[in-house]
Amino acid sequence: MSPVSPSRQVNPGTSVSPPVGHYRWLLLFGVWILYFAFGLTLAAMAPLVGAIRSDLNLGDGAMGLVLGAWPLIYIASAMPCGAFLDRAGPRRALFAAAVIIALSAAARGLASDQLSLFLAVALFGIGGPLISIGAPKLVSLSFEGADRGMAMGIYITGPALGGISALALTNSVVMPLMEQNWRHVMFLYAAISLLIGLVWLAINRHPQARALERLAKADRGQGQLLVFRSLLGLPAVRAVLVMAIGAFFFNHGLNNWLPEILRRGGMTAVQAGYWAAIPTAVGILGSLLIPRLAIPARRQKILFALIVAAGLSTLLLQSAGNALPLALGLILQGLSRSSLMTVLMLLLVETPGVGSRHAGAAGGLFFSAAEVGGVLGPLTLGALSDLTGGFSAGLYLLTGICCLLILLLLRLRRHHP
Repeated sequence: MSPVSPSRQVNPGTSVSPPVGHYRWLLLFGVWILYFAFGLTLAAMAPLVGAIRSDLNLGDGAMGLVLGAWPLIYIASAMPCGAFLDRAGPRRALFAAAVIIALSAAARGLASDQLSLFLAVALFGIGGPLISIGAPKLVSLSFEGADRGMAMGIYITGPALGGISALALTNSVVMPLMEQNWRHVMFLYAAISLLIGLVWLAINRHPQARALERLAKADRGQGQLLVFRSLLGLPAVRAVLVMAIGAFFFNHGLNNWLPEILRRGGMTAVQAGYWAAIPTAVGILGSLLIPRLAIPARRQKILFALIVAAGLSTLLLQSAGNALPLALGLILQGLSRSSLMTVLMLLLVETPGVGSRHAGAAGGLFFSAAEVGGVLGPLTLGALSDLTGGFSAGLYLLTGICCLLILLLLRLRRHHP
């Protein structure tokens, strides 16, 4: 593993020591468990779609609107959250994120109609960006070289394991324990998120956490509007942002509706939960390997392979009644969705003109753009299901999105060779 330098020059005359040695890995564990809470709460709705629709009398289009509520808020909050992280540091911001995510889960359990459920899910869009922007910010400060890619690969398994826990256990274990009451399931997940936030606070009692916060807050010389303007002036940054929209359209659209797609293909709710967990399980292995391999010399080739895998998965998922192509499609989906965002974020953070100094602001731009696709994905698939009576049209649309991503990657090569 490559060593982390003992100090970094942030402003002329200012030297701040980042976390070194074992403590940076403890910080990474803290980020990992926060991202676990993120993934658990994010995926918790998917296996409960049937129960929630029945209880609140919602159609597929209405449910798709609810599922897309948090990315809608995320779009507006990501840039302010990125600016806040660049100025305030990750310690308090990430604890606040855990509290907000817990409140979102609890509010879902209290929802009485479509509007209250929409608002409860939308609250996640304030806490979510603090984690998804704060994580690469912290990693960029604490790790360098190949270790940085490996650290990003490790923490991205957090939401994957949170998601697989929700998909595999919600209907098979947690719902029976909660006497088939989906509201009590949401309350349990809220308690888990709050507990994780308290663990994060305990980890940050270490003196090196204070050093990291000073490092994160050291550069305050440039106004945030000027930072955003300078970042958007980079052609490579703009190309990555457009690709992020398509990647999130694919990920959020398919992730939110996958259990329901499988259930309507003939599976029970429990079977659909287990099968829907396959991409997440495969994605965990991919997350540990692919980002570390995505060094600059072969990063765009890896992106191309991930996009092709995503497109093939949408075609194979059309065979919901045939186990072998379905399993292959789920495996390819897991490989692509687990690493596509991470490799794109690596590309963005290491773009000349971005770096650790503006990682928070760049992350805010990234997720503000990406969550446009995050909103449109589940909403569009739900609307197409209402119009056509199934998910085939939505899956073909996702295939087309992957073709567009390949064209965008070719354009990106001109600006980011």
